[in-house]
Amino acid sequence: MGMGPRLDLRQSQSLVMTPQLRQAIQLLQFNNLEAAAFVEQELERNPMLERDERDSDSFGERPAPDQVEIRPAEPPDGMDAPPPPDSFAEIGAERIAAEGSGPLDTAEYAETYDPGGASDGVRGGAGGSSDFRTDERGIEDLAEGRASLREHLSEQVRLSFRDPVDRMIGATILALIEPTGRFSVASDAIARTLGIDEARVERVRALMMRFDPIGMFAHDLKECLAVQLAEKNRLDPAMQALLDNLDLVAKRDTKRLMAVCGVDAADVADMIAELRRLDPKPGASWDEATPLTVVPDVLMRAAPDGGWLLELNPETMPRVLVNQTFTARVLPKASKEDKAFMIDRLQSANWLVKSLQQRAQTIMKVASEIVRQQDGFFRHGVSHLRPLILRDVAAAVELHESTVSRVTSNKFIATPRGTFELKYFFTTALQATGGGDSHSAEAVRYRIRQLVDAEPVNEILSDDAIVEILRREGVDIARRTVAKYRDALRIPSSVQRKREKAVPA
Repeated sequence: MGMGPRLDLRQSQSLVMTPQLRQAIQLLQFNNLEAAAFVEQELERNPMLERDERDSDSFGERPAPDQVEIRPAEPPDGMDAPPPPDSFAEIGAERIAAEGSGPLDTAEYAETYDPGGASDGVRGGAGGSSDFRTDERGIEDLAEGRASLREHLSEQVRLSFRDPVDRMIGATILALIEPTGRFSVASDAIARTLGIDEARVERVRALMMRFDPIGMFAHDLKECLAVQLAEKNRLDPAMQALLDNLDLVAKRDTKRLMAVCGVDAADVADMIAELRRLDPKPGASWDEATPLTVVPDVLMRAAPDGGWLLELNPETMPRVLVNQTFTARVLPKASKEDKAFMIDRLQSANWLVKSLQQRAQTIMKVASEIVRQQDGFFRHGVSHLRPLILRDVAAAVELHESTVSRVTSNKFIATPRGTFELKYFFTTALQATGGGDSHSAEAVRYRIRQLVDAEPVNEILSDDAIVEILRREGVDIARRTVAKYRDALRIPSSVQRKREKAVPA
């Protein structure tokens, strides 16, 4: 058998991920804010791009080029059929991507200053403005920023201890404090490290537990609550006994608490209510960052004729144009190398504009189908949420499931019922009794929450009782599924709820 080189001709197919294709997929995964940040980077490095700052009013009134009719899907058996909308949802993805809407009008925040009409006779100084259109507030008018928790405590250490050794002990304790305010290091370890008496370390720590906020530097929850009660002059023997049995408080074991505290049921209820008003983690919320506001990518509102109107959020939607004027003026006069660079940048700019338009169309197409499928939810609430999977939407809009997954990830829609992530409307199905239409798992969880909230004090529903009620309502569900949903909703067991509702809030 001879060996040697030979030439073969083979034919095969393969998918090549070009940089442009990767960019289009990446843009589809981004929400509006992330896409806007990406567009800003492209504007900085591509001279062929320019920001679209045209006002939408300049285009005049004309219908959107793309309109899709939204009809609600058939409701499950046993549910009221929502009235079908008669209108169309205004999509206008091409107009949104290409034209967009202008910037928001800002209200005038300063009035023209008339020196002749001023009552105090103030005049604009040399080099200054005389009409108050600029902010001329001094530094004394600015609010001081809130100090961090460590800065706040460090200032109290400096003011509370004159002795250098006590101040050193206080600084050491402050350096070892946990973010919640707990101090888990043993005092004898600090005493050995600093070469001082353990009693002196405890004396300094006891004083620091009275710092603001009260209860910091405590070793455990019992000590933290005891300091706060002592500051209010409420640490009597009965309350101390209650603190010594916090495990019984967690179990709502009123009978044993009455025995160990030597009080009646009403006093136990009052003491537990007082404990609830205390802060178990006094340092946790001091440096808490301001929660970020969810910015919706799609806006939804009711149409006058009963339908729904959808549009991309114009405040966050990225809008760019190809700078044709710059291209026509510079490209013919450029050198060969510069012309090759500009042609490459021009192709990249055209591809980005096309990708943004395609992204807008795809988002609106998927959002419109979700609204059509979940029309009952928007009209009647969570109880009418239908089971929905990615395959259902992908088949309806003729897209791949992976594309629908990218579109719905990390994107929010503002609806008359609140702002929801698009992923929220995809829920698993639970079979119905008697062979009827299946039920949404989210709707079943909502129903379990309703049943628990409505249960009377003397008739606490067990998991088996909830199963029987749901089966009577047409939901084929197992007891372990109810327990799993109850745990996900952070609903205690029936025994725990009975103890909690026996104690007045």
